[in-house]
Amino acid sequence: MPHRRLGLTLRDDPPSRLVGLVVAALSVAAITGLIYPLKTIAPAVSNGVLYLLAVLLVSSIWGLGLGLLTALLSALAFNYFHIPPTGRFTISDEGNWVALGVFLVAAAVAGSLAEVARARAAEAERRRQEADLSAELARLMLGRAELPTALAVAGERLARALDVAWATIELGAVEGDERREAFPLHADGERIGTVLLAAPVGDDLGARMRERIVPSLEALLAAARERDALLGEVVETSALRRSDVLKTALLRAVSHDLRSPITAILTAGEALGSPSLSPEERRELSAAVRAGGERLAGLVDKLLDLSRLQAGTAEPHLDWVSIEEVVRGAVEESADPERFALALDPGLPLVQADAAQLERAVANLLENAARYSNGAPVSVRARGVGPRLMIRVVDRGPGIAAAELERIFEPFYRAPGGGHHTGSGLGLAIVRGFVEANGGQVWAESLPGQGTSFVIALPLEPQPATVTS
Repeated sequence: MPHRRLGLTLRDDPPSRLVGLVVAALSVAAITGLIYPLKTIAPAVSNGVLYLLAVLLVSSIWGLGLGLLTALLSALAFNYFHIPPTGRFTISDEGNWVALGVFLVAAAVAGSLAEVARARAAEAERRRQEADLSAELARLMLGRAELPTALAVAGERLARALDVAWATIELGAVEGDERREAFPLHADGERIGTVLLAAPVGDDLGARMRERIVPSLEALLAAARERDALLGEVVETSALRRSDVLKTALLRAVSHDLRSPITAILTAGEALGSPSLSPEERRELSAAVRAGGERLAGLVDKLLDLSRLQAGTAEPHLDWVSIEEVVRGAVEESADPERFALALDPGLPLVQADAAQLERAVANLLENAARYSNGAPVSVRARGVGPRLMIRVVDRGPGIAAAELERIFEPFYRAPGGGHHTGSGLGLAIVRGFVEANGGQVWAESLPGQGTSFVIALPLEPQPATVTS
């Protein structure tokens, strides 16, 4: 499962506390020295706010405890070196006592806010990982494999995600014992299965299982059982009707992928209400909201495209189409058009196809290539080869193993070794659906470590005399 790390200041595995102590001491010392030349500009008491920078830095990375310690060290240094009488831990002016008290309160509040931000970011990351896990379990349990086989593989995947010795998903009721802890799965008031985890299971993991993972597995297992029931139907019309229900259950299960942008939007939106934010921080949070909204809209569009393709309602509106216009339109709609190097043969023949569907297919290929090209340019070529027109999109990414070249076009499938990339697993399935709907073919050519080339082949039909390229 792709894994994205939190930023440095919100990491859930911060550096050692010893490093934090050193950073706190050095930060306080640096700010203490900086205040000396600033006394010519503003009173020393006013400059005490600079110590908040050290408090925020340490709190953001090492947590509230070290942040409060930094605040205390800052107050002592400020008192000793800059509040008269200097060189002693005493204060002669009562007004300075008030200023020092306000500073300590402000430092504590700033440290608390940083700790809250860390906790929320860590929670958002956990929910994103759970959304990815739900999507992968949906693919496994609602795929083509027999349910017992799928459950065995899903149990192994669940154990890796939860970092436990082993996990299994069993049909029916299974009781726990000293070696395993059982989590029942229900649907419509009936016990349909059990998740078994290696004992002991901590309170945090137990709560996480019951509150978030078990409900998702209940929906998936219920849908998988329904799928097996549909496969046993003899009457074809009844089977087709129920398969639509299965597809809906599948889309609902993988809609957990939508949680990540929603969580990002909610977290940033709530943080925007803080009165202590600087204009730059507000701009960053606003950009996070926009990025989350754009990702959410993209996921919804892909789910709708896939639903139409699987339902057979994506009939192409055929017309004579210029591939050059299709490719350039897809590039212009991309997030970074400069990433793509075009090499389109002059005088490309027209093809009979649906221009909108082809543009969506090419756009998804470009998005996929840009995601895995490690910042390198993506080459897009088009030329006529015999009775077909070939479009080739070449990236310089990590490549794809031969065993994965066909599976990458399956809905919701993500090839292993994707690193930090977090695509929805829908783009390439939509590419194949739209290309094949227009009478073409699409495939991937790759060697691990040498990039990947995606090829679209469209048939060339004789053009009427009135149509020219």
